[in-house]
Amino acid sequence: MTEEIALDVGYQAILTMLIVSAPIMLVGLVVGLVIAIFQALTQIQEATLTFVPRILVVFASLLVLTPFMLQALEELMFYVTDLVIGLG
Repeated sequence: MTEEIALDVGYQAILTMLIVSAPIMLVGLVVGLVIAIFQALTQIQEATLTFVPRILVVFASLLVLTPFMLQALEELMFYVTDLVIGLG
C-alpha cells in the first residue's frame, strides 16, 4: 500500500464521517437555536427545556436518516474492500 492510497482512504473516511454526522448535528443546532430564542423571548430559564426536545428531535432524525447513513457507510466499505482485493 502506497502513501497515496493510505491518504486517500483516510480522506474518504473523514469525508464519510462528515457526511454521516452533519445532518444530525445541524438538526440539533437548529432545535437548540429555536429553543434558545424561545427562552430569550419568554424569559423561561429551565435547563430541561433545552435538553429534552433536542434529544427527542435528534433521536427522531436518527431514525429517519439511518438509511442514508448506512448507504454512505456502505459505499465507504465497498471502496475499502475494493482496495484490499486489488492489493491481494
